[in-house]
Amino acid sequence: MNQKYIGRFAPSPSGPLHFGSLIAALGSFLQARANGGQWLVRIEDIDPPREVAGSASAILRTLEAYQLQWDRDVLYQSNRTEAYQHQIDQWLLSGEAYYCQCTRRQIKDSGGIYRGTCRHRVLGPDGSGVRLMIDSPVTTFSDLRHGDITLDKAMAAEDFIIKRRDGLFAYNLAVVLDDIYQGVTEVVRGADMIEPTGRQRALYHKLGAAPVSYLHLPLALNSKGHKLSKQNHAPAIDNRHPGPALEAALAFLELPVPVELSGASVSELLEWAVTNWQPMRLPAETEVITAF
Repeated sequence: MNQKYIGRFAPSPSGPLHFGSLIAALGSFLQARANGGQWLVRIEDIDPPREVAGSASAILRTLEAYQLQWDRDVLYQSNRTEAYQHQIDQWLLSGEAYYCQCTRRQIKDSGGIYRGTCRHRVLGPDGSGVRLMIDSPVTTFSDLRHGDITLDKAMAAEDFIIKRRDGLFAYNLAVVLDDIYQGVTEVVRGADMIEPTGRQRALYHKLGAAPVSYLHLPLALNSKGHKLSKQNHAPAIDNRHPGPALEAALAFLELPVPVELSGASVSELLEWAVTNWQPMRLPAETEVITAF
């Protein structure tokens, strides 16, 4: 095993795995295994209002049914909140972060971009979120499949939220701290996460850590052009008969199963897929309509 490569799949427990999330899990799994590395699973359960009871265990059962076996113990973000708060406290103490009471409505009314309104106000924690000062925004990054990607400069320059006004920790902070904690070297995920990459790389710089590399997979759209997601009521994939969904996901990732392997066991399909996995064969588009 290549101890230097560590990848991960990090679903939120807001519902069962659907075809779109299978693509993300499978793509990250194949990239890790093809590189002889480790593949980790992390449950991102720090947003209780969005979580569905029992989803975390259901997700793990589905991964097991599709024989996407992870290395190490599953990490639950809900067990990492002290680490998130410790880092926020350090930035508040150093002046690199500050309390902010601006609402989404206020930001939307001012053009949709936060203008640093609370940077120099002396506010306390009551009714406040916490923002991180961004003085050196990251506006470009390199993706393994898509090459150099340029991000929206205004959004990249925002002082962004690292702790919400409702007391919940922001995704961007938690995901970077956890990737560093787990030693992740490459993030393989859906193309809907391209835009936050600039903020996440800015966090790596703030933390003095070497950033990971990235591979963004195309998003699966339904026939109406809508992203397959839990919010759009995408149906759960079948745990009892994983073969059809697995073959469809491989075809979506430009790895169509040869005729002689059609209907083969899950283990045979995965063994073949790891051997034949080539990220540069992935679709050049960031969104692809699927009939599955």
